Amino acid sequence: MSLQMVSTVSNSSLIQPGFSLLNFDGHVFFFGQKGWPKRSCPTGVFLLDIKQNELKMKPVFFSKDSCYLPPLRYPALCMLRSDARADEYQYIIHGGKTPNNDLSDKIYFISLVSKTSKKMTFQCIEKDLGGDVPEARYGHTINIVHSRGKSMSVLFGGRSYTPLAQRTTETWNSVVDCLPSVFLIDFEFGCCTSYMLPELQDGLSFHVSIAKDDTIYILGGHSLQNNTRPPSLYKLKVDLPLGSPAVTCTILPGGISVSSAIVTQISDTEFVLVGGYLSDNQKRLACNTIVLEDNKIEIVESVGPEWTPDIKHCRMWFGCDMGKGSVLLGIPGANKQIIPDANYFYILRCKGAEEDKEEELITQTCSQTSSEDPGDSTPFEDSEEFCFSAEANSFDADDADTYNEDDEEDESETGYWITCCASCNIDINTWVPFYSTELNKPAMILCSSGAGHWVHAQCMDLSETVLLRLSEANVKYFCNKHIDLNKGLQTPQKVVCLKKPPMKPLRKKKTMKLSTSAKKSFLRRLFE
Repeated sequence: MSLQMVSTVSNSSLIQPGFSLLNFDGHVFFFGQKGWPKRSCPTGVFLLDIKQNELKMKPVFFSKDSCYLPPLRYPALCMLRSDARADEYQYIIHGGKTPNNDLSDKIYFISLVSKTSKKMTFQCIEKDLGGDVPEARYGHTINIVHSRGKSMSVLFGGRSYTPLAQRTTETWNSVVDCLPSVFLIDFEFGCCTSYMLPELQDGLSFHVSIAKDDTIYILGGHSLQNNTRPPSLYKLKVDLPLGSPAVTCTILPGGISVSSAIVTQISDTEFVLVGGYLSDNQKRLACNTIVLEDNKIEIVESVGPEWTPDIKHCRMWFGCDMGKGSVLLGIPGANKQIIPDANYFYILRCKGAEEDKEEELITQTCSQTSSEDPGDSTPFEDSEEFCFSAEANSFDADDADTYNEDDEEDESETGYWITCCASCNIDINTWVPFYSTELNKPAMILCSSGAGHWVHAQCMDLSETVLLRLSEANVKYFCNKHIDLNKGLQTPQKVVCLKKPPMKPLRKKKTMKLSTSAKKSFLRRLFE
């Protein structure tokens, strides 16, 4: 094994515990950034371009028929092929946390649809499921099994929030182990079936799962309820006959007490287990080789790399499997760094460079990280542990657009990330949507003063009702600073009606009565 440090050229602060890596045609892609996607890369998915020990992040695109993929951290993912040896494949992504700490129960299919020297385009499709749909969770695993010419997905473990009916003020955001149910998911028909097996008594999260043919091996993990890392090793066998599937579980000896370990595949039958945690305060620096042959599993300790002093003494570490026997590792940076949340990164190669060129990535492994962002003083937990998914090859596109953190300051067109007023309290990295009018973006409205400028509805104290009324009607709006330009747009004050005295009735004019002789005399003079 060899360990090599890489320097991050662009926006390393996006890479935090809980990210995921995908490997398509030898290129490695990153998603699950810290915070919501920004205008410079609205998809939130990046190509990791590593050349001469430098790591650059280059934004990628999604096709027009793609659904929105939120920046999920700590999801379960695995590779899906039409059959066990097919060349074309896609990734399944399930669960995970959004930047708002909401848990996702959705399942996505992501595939590479086109590739040029300057542009990578993905397609993302959300899959609707029926039946025993798994609840929203993180820290779990998902794998694909093949039996009798058919394929199914197997989902197990993870953590979720305490059910609403069981929450109290003190435990409102507490997490609990999910039930130890095994879910079989048939993507062809979109249906799920759950199985409760007597061998699986406790919920597990941040375990390792390795799939081969019709068998899945589940190794290690952390039980939140008991706060233990049992040296467990389970063998799940899935039979897919014409009728109902059959799922059996066998408890095997020789397990390892570890959580949040990373698995990378180096051959058809050989895997390497890297790192993990032995306890809340002790990292596991040992490595193991796992061999799957003849329907058996063999786990032996192997010679690890020469860990650097920084890795040995750091409180926590994180990363993801890159495929082809390589792992991207990260450790927290020193507090004296200019960027406080920046990290140091290493690439661990578990096999020689010659093998690396010859082998194709054929993996069906899942490894999971955990949940909360690392703190400076508290001991690390599984929620701060690492997640891993292939060696990064160079991408022949030196002139491709590179994600530039400075671009985030120029939001004059969309306005979402601007400081809209002196009292603007929208943090572009941590804000929570406020009756959002667009998916995962704060509600905005255009002030009509001069050329116009965007303001946040939240900062202007606009109610949702007012915001909807202004958006539906073609009405000019002026922000708090420019409201004096048009007083008529302000809500008119109530005017007290003055009481008017009742009008007096008009007096009838008195008419003079003339005698008959007088009338004749008047007419005679009138016509003379």
